[in-house]
Amino acid sequence: MLSEKILVSNKSGLHARPAMAFVQTALKFQSEITFCKTTNPEIIKKAKSVIAVMSVAAKFGDEIEIFAEGVDEKEAVAALVELIKSGCGE
Repeated sequence: MLSEKILVSNKSGLHARPAMAFVQTALKFQSEITFCKTTNPEIIKKAKSVIAVMSVAAKFGDEIEIFAEGVDEKEAVAALVELIKSGCGE
């Protein structure tokens, strides 16, 4: 299992459009991918569900931790971290 923490850089947080971009990126990988806000580490959500991603309610400046386990875990975490760094295309 691989994980990485990152701050949400999108000014609007992970609302509908960024959540969809997050899920679309996660769906490209075979690995099991989950994430949580580091302030609520016991609430871990699946990264391949828009409802789950939005339910975390990650806002600008929140730190999230992305976890991946599987054959392409390194690439999955790197792609999602890069997406968050880029502001999810917004």
